[in-house]
Amino acid sequence: MKFKGMAFVAAVVMCAAPALSRDLVFPPGVDDRFDWEGYESFSRTDLSDEVLTISGPWTGPDKVLVENVLAYFEAATGARVSYAGSDSFEQDIVIAARAGSAPNIAVFPQPGLAADMARRGYLAPLGEETADWVRANYAAGESWVRLGSYADRDGDTALFGFFYKVELKSLVWYVPDNFTEAGYDVPRSMEELKALTEMIAADGATPWCIGLGSGAATGWPATDWVEDLLLRRQPPGVYDAWVENAIPFDDARVVDAIEDYGWFVRNGAFVANGTASVATTDFRDSPKGLFTFPPKCYMHRQASFIPTFFPSGTEIGRDVDFFYFPAYAGMDLGAPVLGSGTLWTITRDSPAARALIAFLKTPIAHELWMAQAGFLTPFKAANRDAYASELQRAQGDILIGATTFRFDGSDLMPGEIGADAFWKGMVAYTTGQGAARVARDIQARWDSIR
Repeated sequence: MKFKGMAFVAAVVMCAAPALSRDLVFPPGVDDRFDWEGYESFSRTDLSDEVLTISGPWTGPDKVLVENVLAYFEAATGARVSYAGSDSFEQDIVIAARAGSAPNIAVFPQPGLAADMARRGYLAPLGEETADWVRANYAAGESWVRLGSYADRDGDTALFGFFYKVELKSLVWYVPDNFTEAGYDVPRSMEELKALTEMIAADGATPWCIGLGSGAATGWPATDWVEDLLLRRQPPGVYDAWVENAIPFDDARVVDAIEDYGWFVRNGAFVANGTASVATTDFRDSPKGLFTFPPKCYMHRQASFIPTFFPSGTEIGRDVDFFYFPAYAGMDLGAPVLGSGTLWTITRDSPAARALIAFLKTPIAHELWMAQAGFLTPFKAANRDAYASELQRAQGDILIGATTFRFDGSDLMPGEIGADAFWKGMVAYTTGQGAARVARDIQARWDSIR
């Protein structure tokens, strides 16, 4: 909706001048993709005497993107905002909190550390009103409340994290021309995906490219497969209990999900270069088979970041496209989505910190980053036309359509499990070890660190 009040536009520009060293990237009141009326309402907040400090993981070009959004908060309120990005954010924020010098806002790339800091008393609760707002305004809202809620140092659970900026993992990449030439349709259910896999193999072609190689982190792509499949085979509460080890890793339901991954990867006819190559193929190289002629494979399951490793000049939507890694139609578990995201927390309370959380509840706070790059949101009121590309818009639609969202499970587990035993166990399973034995070994490792 375009806002036509030029007095408001002038006020924003005048307010922006003393606080900013750069122009606002989208002139206020001009671009009708943005909710300028909502921004006008928010601009009645006066924080002209406030300084807001923010620390997060973004550096380089990503730092510019987040600062472009924060500039509008400055312009609307008169507050002066200082954002500091760091490649070692996780270490830096703990040191700052212990020293009593934490910023007002800390942006965590993973919930685990935020939960730990909440238990230590380093985070301020966001309040039940914010939790209710998330439930009402985010797709799969209860999922986001759960992901941002942790026990405090007294053991009481409260919302501490507000998710803003999300990434998808539940995607399958394919070349539309290859599908068209072979007469294949995009599957809408897991049953159809498995039938398509068998059809491609029966035609004498190879359905999948899969690579687990990632240096010291080899194996992590397989953990994503298992997590996605567990969400498609069991209710989300089972996934949550597994991540917390409230049910053991060798529970039959988890073993079933591992074996479901095995249905795809342990049939040599389903995987480019055969199963033996999967563990040694670098995940960055594995999608290249989509682009050969003839194609070495027809599908590649990987997160929204994988286009970085596509051949130079590849155009998304023309040369390659994606579809949602589908749910089982026969299991009636909705449309679960696996992904990751950043959560914004208050580490040193102030009126400006509270106002920033309120700003993140406005559509325009999301639309401004949507219109740049690398941003997805579950906020239902944000204008999807604000997305900078059809790629982002289509991924945003998958996120909005999710009935359940869950964070990458291995990132939520203790490091010795999620970033070691689970990775290695998936390599062992892929190369021939039994699923039950792999699961028992991972659980034994978990038991040893308690």
